Amino acid sequence: MDKVLSRVTLLVVVFVVSFAFQPFAQADKGNAACPGEDVFYNPDNGQDIIVPEGYKVEVFAKDLNFPTDIAFVGSANNFKAYVLESGTGLPGRCNNRQPAPPLNANAFGGAFSTTNPFTPDIVVFDQNGNRQSGTIGKPTSTTNGFQADGPAIGLGFARGFNGGTLFATDSNQGVRGAQGGGNPNNSSRIVTVDTQRNTVTPFIVGLPTGDAGIDDQRRCHRPRQWQRR
Repeated sequence: MDKVLSRVTLLVVVFVVSFAFQPFAQADKGNAACPGEDVFYNPDNGQDIIVPEGYKVEVFAKDLNFPTDIAFVGSANNFKAYVLESGTGLPGRCNNRQPAPPLNANAFGGAFSTTNPFTPDIVVFDQNGNRQSGTIGKPTSTTNGFQADGPAIGLGFARGFNGGTLFATDSNQGVRGAQGGGNPNNSSRIVTVDTQRNTVTPFIVGLPTGDAGIDDQRRCHRPRQWQRR
């Protein structure tokens, strides 16, 4: 992979977020839980991103739902990109894995639907940006996936590009105080992901979550002196 970075032209991986919207008209996106609130959507090719002379930006993957991290495995010419989607994103009545009345509770297929855009998962792309079938780690009623209310934000292979155990972090808090079900406080975890069996196994549990779930998860990975007292 370091050979890729040494080339004169650097391929910048650009992820364009769709926020779980479904198409209603050409170049527009809408939220199935709140029809009529369509927005203009044009991911294009990232030409508004300014990079140094000799570099260029290209879209590698798009139409993702709050991507928060990426991990590569393989070589410069034959690799896979594992992308973590956080699930619940910005708080709002339309941005819930199971919208509350008067909204349609099944707008996204149910709380544990494998296609629910507001629950965490991992999606995989090949070296050409082609999405592989299915998702990894979707929450289930038997708790062998990511925590349903998210967010999930950290992802990495134990041996970097050489693979090994795939680690991730998640919580059951939602964001900015949008508490999930159960006991959201101290619900952050470090987990291992079995990509073949499509299971998520807790590795370290009971980590602090707090009101700003994402920030508190990140602090878990910082040296002790960086943590909030």
